[in-house]
Amino acid sequence: MSEKIKIGISHGDVNGIGYEVIIKTLMDSRMNEICVPVIFGSPKVLAYHRKALDIDNFSPTSINSPDEAKGNRVNVINCVDDNIRVELGKSTDSAGIASYGALKAATEALEAGKIDALVTAPVNKQNIQHSQFNYSGHTEYLQAYFRTEEVIMLMVSDLLKVGLVAGHVPISQLSSFITTDLVIEKLEILSQSLLMDFGIRNPRIAVLGLNPHAGDNGLLGNEEHDVIIPAIEHAKRSNISAFGPFPADGFFGAGRFTRFDAVLAMYHDQGLAPFKALSMENGVNYTAGLPAVRTSPAHGTAFELAGKNEASAVSFRNAMYLAIDIVRNRGLYKDITRNPLPVGKTNSVGRDESPEDLEPTS
Repeated sequence: MSEKIKIGISHGDVNGIGYEVIIKTLMDSRMNEICVPVIFGSPKVLAYHRKALDIDNFSPTSINSPDEAKGNRVNVINCVDDNIRVELGKSTDSAGIASYGALKAATEALEAGKIDALVTAPVNKQNIQHSQFNYSGHTEYLQAYFRTEEVIMLMVSDLLKVGLVAGHVPISQLSSFITTDLVIEKLEILSQSLLMDFGIRNPRIAVLGLNPHAGDNGLLGNEEHDVIIPAIEHAKRSNISAFGPFPADGFFGAGRFTRFDAVLAMYHDQGLAPFKALSMENGVNYTAGLPAVRTSPAHGTAFELAGKNEASAVSFRNAMYLAIDIVRNRGLYKDITRNPLPVGKTNSVGRDESPEDLEPTS
């Protein structure tokens, strides 16, 4: 696309580190060279955080609509009550209201095409709950808002990509929640996202088991045999390069994830624990499967760091970069597939392994 990509930023919880990582990211003038940042939040709250952080060389321009946003500057739209009170490090009802107000305004702008992508700063999952927000997180809210049947929480870094079958689902519900149809649907979404959003042809996906040792041939559970393997076989018949199920501990411990373009984990901590151990500071959370582009940093509100000028902006900066890259990749994919030419099936990363080399080993 010829024009700069317009990135909307929802400010998250005003008492956390959201504004700190936003400010630190956007202080780098190079960010203005590749996108037009639009903060959905509060000029007053931003000024409060800037003062608390002793930053005097950051002056965003207040605007009323994304249509007014111009390049070479940071823009901010007021979405909250001017009487909002900042209480650093505390979870408050007013902070939850301010979180939702900014998210709602930014999401509406995203749906209307007034911004090209949305980067969400962290919210507190408790204080944001009210009559209009009854979701366990951004992912579920955006899925419902865009009326998307299924999405994938996809954690992304330069080292690995990890998607989840079950996101914010209690452990006690996993066995009944994870079905063959759901695993198939998640594999389809993940495969399409790797192709369309990341430009990976014929992506290879490793699928983890649910039970210890991937069930150990039924000794430790039957979900692998009854649910996961049929899903993998169905995916293969649909030309999705899926392999597994792999025991999660050995898979990550032996570094086998480096042989795949992405990993599909069965549940939240199975995928996020190793991801954050390997990529906590620079990882990004991407909602794959939405009609629009949304990313976020891989960390939370970090109330304990609020106002101390100790928060790292690397993850948020990478969330900005990834949003820009995905918008561009989707544009390229749209152009390429408008009048597709027949092509042979090729390996996306030039590896020499055959599919048999990638299957689980005892």
